[in-house]
Amino acid sequence: MTTPGSEGPAPRRDRLAGFKPGTELRVTRQLVIPDAELSERFSRSSGPGGQGVNTTSSRVELSFDVARSPSVPEDLRERLLDRLGGRLVNGVLTIAASEHRAQLANREAARQRLAAVLREAAAPPPRKRRPTKPSRGAKERRLAEKKRRGDIKRGRGGRHDD
Repeated sequence: MTTPGSEGPAPRRDRLAGFKPGTELRVTRQLVIPDAELSERFSRSSGPGGQGVNTTSSRVELSFDVARSPSVPEDLRERLLDRLGGRLVNGVLTIAASEHRAQLANREAARQRLAAVLREAAAPPPRKRRPTKPSRGAKERRLAEKKRRGDIKRGRGGRHDD
């Protein structure tokens, strides 16, 4: 709403000020997804919200085709498909966000959640555990403690002289 003598509405200054819908999504140094590969669908959110919930399409479904994306390197694609197998439908990962009232806030939340899911799935597997043997001192301490416990328990027995 403008007032007489003003040039228009004041610019929004909030946590979404850095979000620009036409930019790329940086997941890791190796994986950067161009905005053209992301698909967004908007629908009405469920739940309370008064009259506004019935008219605004603030819910966002963000989809990314992991299986056919040219920006995903081949070695990383295998790992992503393997780890995200249960969440993919025909190779497409879909994230829904409806926790905010504003569509722009839900768009940013969906992008952040998509990046987090992909970052976790793209992480290298943990190193294999190298089996180790207990040291000689550890074995001796364990046996000495067993002997001590056995002596304590043996000492508890009642001695009956009949």
